[in-house]
Amino acid sequence: MGGGRGTRLHPLTTERCKPAVPLAGKYRLVDIPISNCLNSDINRIFLLTQFQTASLHRHVQGTYHFDPFGGGFVDIMSAEQTEKGSDWYQGTADAVRRNLIHFRSFPHDLVLILSGDQLYRMDYRKIIDQHLANGSDVTVAAVPFPVSKVAGLGLMQVDDDLSIGRFVEKPKDPAVIDSLTLSPVLESRLKAHSEEKHCLASMGIYVFNRAALADALDNTMTDFGKEVIPGLLGKKRLHAYIFEGYWEDIGTVRAFFEANLALAQPLPPFNFFDATAPVYTQDRYLPASKLNKCAIDHVVIGDGSILTDSSIKHSVLGIRSYVGEGTVLEDTVLMGADYYETDEQMAANLEQGRPHLGVGRNCNVKGAIIDKNARIGDGCILHAEGKADGSYANGAVVVRDGVLVVPKGAVLPSGTIV
Repeated sequence: MGGGRGTRLHPLTTERCKPAVPLAGKYRLVDIPISNCLNSDINRIFLLTQFQTASLHRHVQGTYHFDPFGGGFVDIMSAEQTEKGSDWYQGTADAVRRNLIHFRSFPHDLVLILSGDQLYRMDYRKIIDQHLANGSDVTVAAVPFPVSKVAGLGLMQVDDDLSIGRFVEKPKDPAVIDSLTLSPVLESRLKAHSEEKHCLASMGIYVFNRAALADALDNTMTDFGKEVIPGLLGKKRLHAYIFEGYWEDIGTVRAFFEANLALAQPLPPFNFFDATAPVYTQDRYLPASKLNKCAIDHVVIGDGSILTDSSIKHSVLGIRSYVGEGTVLEDTVLMGADYYETDEQMAANLEQGRPHLGVGRNCNVKGAIIDKNARIGDGCILHAEGKADGSYANGAVVVRDGVLVVPKGAVLPSGTIV
């Protein structure tokens, strides 16, 4: 599912949909579920898209190529007009319903439904094996959360045999939350034991039997999590699959910022270096990054970057990043650029007073996300600390969730201070 508007990630989603947002220096969010599929021997993948899709389509079409012998594909299914309707997808369930006609062209018994904007590593063969072993009609993947951290989550009540008894959307009443905690039997099965009780939160990952999916969508419901899945209680065999690995729903600017910076830690919660389950992305054939007289401390640096006489601490730099002399970056996500400027382009931009792509000389940046193709002039100071959410520097800078964001393609003149 890659059709979300991503309003909570604005301004990172001003020119792209959420699954196309760059991640970890060289990837896109959509690479995570697709890579999980490929590593789980699932190679027939439909990507349902809708909003601001050009960037996502270019990435997927340029990345995922299959040989003619394996029968694999990643098909992009954009919202389209049909005899039955001419409007856009009204929700996750509506998107799948409208594409059932395309799914029927392939022989299958099960359908795995995934979100396109979560960071996690899962072997889907395990949830499918459990689904078959339990004789389930629907299996819902769920993450155990301590009771103290369940605010804002959709929770489920699960019996010892993993059958789902009920769903409660974002409960606040402590008594209701306590009634949804895991039984002692299920608590004892968790790998991470603690004195605090746990609840199970839905990950938005579902395995459906083919017939059960058709029955579940034979109505006008638009959303899986809020309508379809709860509506199947008592009608279909619903079970939970408990997933205890790292999982982050990157739904807000703050969540995106912290998930990226966590990758710069010595032992990050999500390991991109796991050779047994690689994360795939586009081959760009970029040169190795070049660092001249730099002080680097806990930094992820994408290919093809040029850093000169700068100090960079606890940051993530994307492909083709440029950082000028004397600049200090701390707690910063610099997404880099889509292209290199030629000498002629740089000369023309200089005449027009436009800074070089990337971050110029003698800048100081802390607690920020600098989106792709941004131009930060010399001597700029950008600090998120103490800034209320809103627009600054004539709209060229946005603070959201306490994170300073320079949107894609923005230009900050030399000496800008926020």
